[in-house]
Amino acid sequence: MSRMLDVSDDVRAEIGDVEADRLLAGENAPGSYDCTSCRTPGDSAQEATSTVLFVGEETAVLAFAHATCIPSQVVPVSEEQLQGAVRSITASQDGSGEGSVPEQAVLGVTSGLVLIEGELRPALVVEPTAAVARPGNDNGDEFLSLLVEQGFQPVADLRSVPAALPGWSVLLAMGQLHAVLQPGTAGAGQVAWWQAHRPLQVTDGWRTAANKLQKVLVLAAPVGAIGQQPREDLLRNALDKAAANGVLVAATMPLAGT
Repeated sequence: MSRMLDVSDDVRAEIGDVEADRLLAGENAPGSYDCTSCRTPGDSAQEATSTVLFVGEETAVLAFAHATCIPSQVVPVSEEQLQGAVRSITASQDGSGEGSVPEQAVLGVTSGLVLIEGELRPALVVEPTAAVARPGNDNGDEFLSLLVEQGFQPVADLRSVPAALPGWSVLLAMGQLHAVLQPGTAGAGQVAWWQAHRPLQVTDGWRTAANKLQKVLVLAAPVGAIGQQPREDLLRNALDKAAANGVLVAATMPLAGT
């Protein structure tokens, strides 16, 4: 049975024409699925569905999403995240139950201006879409612990500017947000810790503040701690609440680009 699937050129290039055509023909595509973006059920036989390919260094995982949520695309993620997902899939298929695909955590990034020490400062708020486990360990959400090990600092309140994090930076190019960069391994250059699926627009005020200060605050919280806030005042309230609850970490990073 054919499916209402969209396979982008980028996804097709990764999986090959044969596999892409089999998906479109319904041979390998699921009927029902959990949207990798909004996490609600979808049906590729009844509604437009995007194929989303999560790609690590050695592994790739194909997921599905409502076309109204996100377009078909290739999403680079860490190999550790993908290996954990593959292990979970294998365990589900080998055991009892329906063998459903586990929820894949993707980092959501929101830009906003945060008032600290009397000045509006450009900030990026990072919140994963699902709990992030330590590779090889399923003892709950360790997103914050992993960031603290990278040098992020716990934040009790937002009354002072977070400490600088050496080797990290925020990449802005032609007025659009492209990536958060971290130091590479074994003395290599910077690599992307987070990379936009497509360049993200930022407001004129955010870009002006970033170009003036040449620094960006990066604030991170576990899934569900911040949520999607439609206004900056609501975002600030959510950040203050997360800080008060002890679930906010932060760092100041230099701006790369303009």
